[in-house]
Amino acid sequence: MLSTGLPQGAVPKLERPGPLRDRVYEALLELITTRALQPGQHLVESELAGHLGVSRQPVREALQRLNSEGWVDLRPAQGAFVHEPTDEEADQLLTVRTLLEAEAARLAAANAGSAGVAALEALCAEGEKAVEADDVDAAVALNARLHAKVMELAGNAVLAELAGQVDRRVRWYYTPVARQRGRQSWIEHRELIAAIADRDERRATELMREHTEHTRTSYHARQRS
Repeated sequence: MLSTGLPQGAVPKLERPGPLRDRVYEALLELITTRALQPGQHLVESELAGHLGVSRQPVREALQRLNSEGWVDLRPAQGAFVHEPTDEEADQLLTVRTLLEAEAARLAAANAGSAGVAALEALCAEGEKAVEADDVDAAVALNARLHAKVMELAGNAVLAELAGQVDRRVRWYYTPVARQRGRQSWIEHRELIAAIADRDERRATELMREHTEHTRTSYHARQRS
């Protein structure tokens, strides 16, 4: 275990092209999103720089950007800490997610062809395997990919852009309830895919609304437990 509480192997490699500050930002955001860096955790510039193999300057710049986006809190004389979302913040974001994804499901049912349905079924099968293997990280990633595919099949660029703005924060909230949701989440995905395949817009809308609401209520139930 690293001194900042990062599991061994959790630190991503900075191999992608682009400015170093952007790559450090993406690496830290991924660690926060997957909760390798936990809400409330103190972020020490020198330690993070050592883990990522960079100097402190790009880490400092990344932390400032993350602070402006609400992922990190910079406290005077204390340093940087991973933001701890309030119940209200989570509720507002997950409510907006429900609205966006319910409309995406309706449009996907109207527009998706056989190839799109097959792609959803393949992702669902992978997700079911991840749940059986108790691979939470894979299940969370596949959940995000399946929802992104529904959004793609909806064929509405503005809707997709709006969903993309909340996608990472949705993953952040979903990760701690992924094991709790488990197999049931993927049963709901199967029902949704069937409605899309049947081109049943009303049913697809209802199922997606119920599905995303289950995540919201599970998150709040976890907060109270």
